[in-house]
Amino acid sequence: MSDKFERMLQLVNEFFDVKNDPDQLSVNQEVRDKLGKLHPSTMSEYDEGDGPIVWILLIPTKEAIMKRFIKREISETKLLEDTPLNEKYDTIYLCSASVLSEYRRKGLAKKLTIDAINEIRKDHEIKSLFYWPFSPEGEALAENIAEEVKLPLYKR
Repeated sequence: MSDKFERMLQLVNEFFDVKNDPDQLSVNQEVRDKLGKLHPSTMSEYDEGDGPIVWILLIPTKEAIMKRFIKREISETKLLEDTPLNEKYDTIYLCSASVLSEYRRKGLAKKLTIDAINEIRKDHEIKSLFYWPFSPEGEALAENIAEEVKLPLYKR
C-alpha cells in the first residue's frame, strides 16, 4: 500500500469521522459496488503514479430522494440505499472530495468533479446538484462547481 493511499485513508477517516456519525456513508465494498452500478463516474481519483492524491464521490439520484435528504429525513446511507438502479437520475449529490494537503488549491478536485458530472450528464438529464457542507472549503468547492456546470445547488 502506497504512502499516499494510507494518507488518503487517514485523511478521510479523520475529517469525516464516519465511525462516530451514523448519518454519514461508510464506504465499503458493498457501497463501492452499488456506486459502480449507478454510474462508472461516481468514484474518481487522481493519481500521479505513486498513489491517489484526490478522491471524489458523487451519487446520482432522484429529486424526491434529494428533498428528503436536504430536510434531514434520511441519512447519506439511506440516500444511497433508496436510489434505484437502472433508472434515469435528475440530480447529483456531491458526497465528498478529499485532497492531500500539499495538493490543495490547485483545482484538482474541481476538475475531477466537473469531469465526472459531465460524464454522468451524458447518460442522465441532471437538473441540479446538492451537498452537505463539512468545511468552508467544501462549501466553496460545491458553489464553484455548480456555477461552472450551470446547475442550481441545494444545501443540506
